[in-house]
Amino acid sequence: MSASGPIIAIVQARMSSSRLPGKSLALIQGNPLLAYLFENLKLSASLDAVVLATSSAPSDDPLAALASRHGVQAVRGDLMDVSARFLRAIIAHPCQAFVRICGDSPLLDPRLVDEAITLYRQGGADLVTNVLRRTYPKGQSVEVINTQAFRRAEAAMTDPMDREHVTRYFYTRADEYRIRSFESGGKFGAVNFCVDTAEDLERISALIARFVPGARRPSWRELVAMEGYE
Repeated sequence: MSASGPIIAIVQARMSSSRLPGKSLALIQGNPLLAYLFENLKLSASLDAVVLATSSAPSDDPLAALASRHGVQAVRGDLMDVSARFLRAIIAHPCQAFVRICGDSPLLDPRLVDEAITLYRQGGADLVTNVLRRTYPKGQSVEVINTQAFRRAEAAMTDPMDREHVTRYFYTRADEYRIRSFESGGKFGAVNFCVDTAEDLERISALIARFVPGARRPSWRELVAMEGYE
């Protein structure tokens, strides 16, 4: 039986990143990092909404404001308990499933989001993921999670690591959940399109500077080729 019902993207982000504080609003070619991600997600043909899950700390007020400017609703909660924030998000925005997205991925390919949702719609999975075995570049991670399965898992999470990393609970109990993995067909796990450091920010900025103005956003494979990995 196919899985029907709304599917939303939940973007997790906060300003108090330990490695690169404030990176979510760091300017890349004049635009905030998180704005690139919002705009990419809006290009998905399969998402019903995009939601920002950030903290209620005053330091994250600018993130909520940025989301509002991009037509993205913000749900706010505990700074460290990311799973609780996701629970708030699915309560505020009822959905059949959600796509977990990390806010440090400004170049996420919306085509990958659509591919993962298509696989989820085929039914039979609590979690559709391309990170169980990493064959896609970092920054191109997509996880589609059944809402009811997440609610059950969230209620049972007691380890702070599970509450911070949201899907870790599923992977460490893979025999209890129906996990469907999809892979790239290549070995691109060492390629990095995440922004964790100042060096990452500089490298991604240089890559975005090479984009053709007005053209469609490059796919993840095109990005890999631009970086000389193919």
